[in-house]
Amino acid sequence: MKQGIHPKYYTDGIVCGTCGTVWKIGSTRPNLRVEICANCHPFYTGEQRIVDTAGQVDRFMRRLNIAQERQSERESRRASREQPKKKSLLKEIYGEETE
Repeated sequence: MKQGIHPKYYTDGIVCGTCGTVWKIGSTRPNLRVEICANCHPFYTGEQRIVDTAGQVDRFMRRLNIAQERQSERESRRASREQPKKKSLLKEIYGEETE
């Protein structure tokens, strides 16, 4: 084996950023970190919680609120446009019974 051509081998391990679990493994990169692991992921733990990475849940909720506001504005505009029609002049003069 030649000297000086192989990368340095670290045995520090991987650290989970959520629960702090450390796995001792070997790698060519020091200080590996993961956002979520099998010890804290809802799929493996069976817990019902939201894992929010990079604010995706907040962004979705903002988009949902905006869409609901637009829908209510459309409905109010549509309701204001659909005003009751005026009676015909003949019906105003002679009453409802004339045809």
